[in-house]
Amino acid sequence: MKFRLLVLALAASALFAADVTGKWVAKMQTPNGDTRDMVMKLKADGDKLTGTVGGMRGDAEITDGKIAGDDVSWVVVRNFNGNEMRQEYKGKVSGAEMKLTVSFGERTMEMTAKKSE
Repeated sequence: MKFRLLVLALAASALFAADVTGKWVAKMQTPNGDTRDMVMKLKADGDKLTGTVGGMRGDAEITDGKIAGDDVSWVVVRNFNGNEMRQEYKGKVSGAEMKLTVSFGERTMEMTAKKSE
């Protein structure tokens, strides 16, 4: 009986998972005060999330992408002047809006992305 309940709960969470597949755009403020668009192209496959995150130096592949209900998380590793920087994204999806916290090094940044496709 417990196994059946667990299977039903897992199936229900998959049915109600956030619809993240598509193109998302967030406004990002640079350290010098400029505002730039950050484009994220995401693809959901069950509880797995793949895609790319655009940046000033091109697109970077998402790794370790996960979806749990309305919660999403992924990692992007970028190379800056020969140094790898790990950026961890965590957020919550609500319809066509996604609120994200991005952590890199000792810094964190909040942003809101809007689904554009």
